[in-house]
Amino acid sequence: MSHLITERGTPAAPPPSPHSDGGRGRLVEVVVPVHNEERVLAASVERLHGYLAGTFPYPFRITIADNASTDATWRAAQELAARLPRVRAVRLEEKGRGRALRHVWSASDADVVAYMDVDLSTDLDAFLPLVAPLISGHSDLAIGSRLTRGSAVVRGPRREVISRCYNLLLRTALAARFTDAQCGFKAARTEIVQALLPQVQDEEWFFDTELLLLAERGGLRIHEVPVDWVDDPDSRVDVLRTAAADLRGMARVARRIGTGAFRAPVGRRPAPALPAGIGRQLPAFAVIGVLSTLAQLALFVLLRLVMGPLWANALSLAATTIGNTAANRRFTFGVTGTRRALRHQLEGGAAFLLGLALSTGGLALLHAAAPGASRTVEVAALVTANAAATLVRFLLMRAWIFHPRRLGRGAPGRVPAAGENTGGTRS
Repeated sequence: MSHLITERGTPAAPPPSPHSDGGRGRLVEVVVPVHNEERVLAASVERLHGYLAGTFPYPFRITIADNASTDATWRAAQELAARLPRVRAVRLEEKGRGRALRHVWSASDADVVAYMDVDLSTDLDAFLPLVAPLISGHSDLAIGSRLTRGSAVVRGPRREVISRCYNLLLRTALAARFTDAQCGFKAARTEIVQALLPQVQDEEWFFDTELLLLAERGGLRIHEVPVDWVDDPDSRVDVLRTAAADLRGMARVARRIGTGAFRAPVGRRPAPALPAGIGRQLPAFAVIGVLSTLAQLALFVLLRLVMGPLWANALSLAATTIGNTAANRRFTFGVTGTRRALRHQLEGGAAFLLGLALSTGGLALLHAAAPGASRTVEVAALVTANAAATLVRFLLMRAWIFHPRRLGRGAPGRVPAAGENTGGTRS
């Protein structure tokens, strides 16, 4: 558990209770989570404070949330809190962006809470459009999006591909409808986020995604704002480590959805009902898909040491498709025994051909558009193609290969009785 070590700063103007002035007195608290950011903290907070003081029409408070910095970040935060009005600083003894946001948001007395990354990569002109629907009560949460129409983004191809792959996986595996889970520019109505926080388990980078998925399943309204965004070349984020942690977070959420434990305690409407059986099948399929993708990427990297990218892709995909079909047969669709196992593998070949066509086409397009692309970019292109094939593969398995009528079962959601042969009837 995190503990607040100390807090320092000047208070914001006290927020009035709800009134009829169109929300002009509503307090907005902006959290800036930091870890070892002594070089940029002062300039960024001064810029943010100057912008809000000069243009923002609502009362505001800036909270610098230092999570376990080991450099001079905390000293710089204290100096800013002492010098600038409506700026305060808090320090936590444990690291984690999600942990810092949870600590400040759960105790906030503001009407709207927000956060932004300390590098201020997102243009601040998007902040008022971000919080205005929350102040009016029209929306419950709001996010800046770099992947929606109207956004303008400057960043390298590696980060662009990884970001798009991650959000595509969210939409494919967990049915997310928001476009950008990772942009460090978000806000929420305080009473909503404080109700959701006890159900959010992650304390680091997946915190945002888990909060959004939970809100969406509760039918809460998420407002998206296209943003102008410029990548920070000095970013300290370990992209590969963060991506691995995000995949683990997705698997954890998928398991909780399957058990019915991932439920928002507040919402505008009940979470939409899933077709019979799909609530159990989707999480298992997602976990198997993630493991298969990781296995294929590992094989691809090894095979690339001795052969070209197209052959390495074909062989790695063929090997993992056999395991993927067998695992989904057993764990996703509950088919046991050897009866019709060969037929299921042959029919799973259709999924293999689809995946091969998409991934080979993706690699061919990549090398045509960017000859000499790095191994990292090749891997990212493979992830994108595999994610696109994942949804179609699930639909083929559910509606054709393992359809209950072809297996001699009843309704899709029916659980076979103990000892029942689930391999289907003999031809």
